[in-house]
Amino acid sequence: MTISDGGPHANGGAETTESTILSLDDGDIHVCQDGPRDAPALLLIHGSASSTRSWDPLVPLLAAAHRVIRIDLLGHGRSAKPAGPGYALPDQAHRVGEAMDRLGAGRVVVIGHSSGGAVATALAEQRPGLVDALALINTGPSLDAFIASESAAISPSQWPPTDELIRRFASTGFSRPGYRIPQELLDEVRFMTYHTLTATMRGTRDYLEQRALPDRLAPLGKPLLVIFGADDRRWRSSSAAGYHAVPGAEVVLLPGLGHSPNLEDPPRTATLLLAFAAIHATPPADHPAEAE
Repeated sequence: MTISDGGPHANGGAETTESTILSLDDGDIHVCQDGPRDAPALLLIHGSASSTRSWDPLVPLLAAAHRVIRIDLLGHGRSAKPAGPGYALPDQAHRVGEAMDRLGAGRVVVIGHSSGGAVATALAEQRPGLVDALALINTGPSLDAFIASESAAISPSQWPPTDELIRRFASTGFSRPGYRIPQELLDEVRFMTYHTLTATMRGTRDYLEQRALPDRLAPLGKPLLVIFGADDRRWRSSSAAGYHAVPGAEVVLLPGLGHSPNLEDPPRTATLLLAFAAIHATPPADHPAEAE
């Protein structure tokens, strides 16, 4: 069943955003859509402790020529936040695929930020016929690339966290001088539960422990763009070279940016994504039948 929350809304400079709640068997999932519905589709997947709002500055730059679909993963944003299991990466990817089916999205270019890139990879593994190509933004290829930080810890006794604590928790997510984390992104962390925060982070770690992303992507044969802020303080930017193990992968380092180029410099990020999508996205009318 699909539940609409009332239609289009103003959002982050975009003309309108259609916001919808999809009622899935294991929890309601919130999706947003912008741009013409008959245009090639881009699917944007956020990282841990984030939401559809993390794409707000980028959407107006993408939606003129694309159907832009954003999704709140289970436990995030306006999606359900159940206390039980279901936060493993393959489970999250399965829900994303089901949501795309409900929307009739057809084939999509999947763009994932941080751990959202791991979800995008799991989706391509499960549903290769759904995914035209993948663009990963500051997604560490393996756990060896992770940069440990004491500021990344929040204890149960500190929940719900204060703005100051969230800013400290999220500080390694940005490196551009003078950048200040928007209040709405701080609120998205607070709207989570401690269980959903820790369970989603554990799901990413488990997925990467099982197999590195380049090893997963190489046999899929999907076009791959990897964008990495050169000053990332969560994942070693030098690790992006590991994606060259994927045949044909394009790896771009962005000087002066950190873990979140989609927020720190939307125009530069959008230019890369639009050029990639222009080559690899297919219009709905040209979609072949999905081959699993």
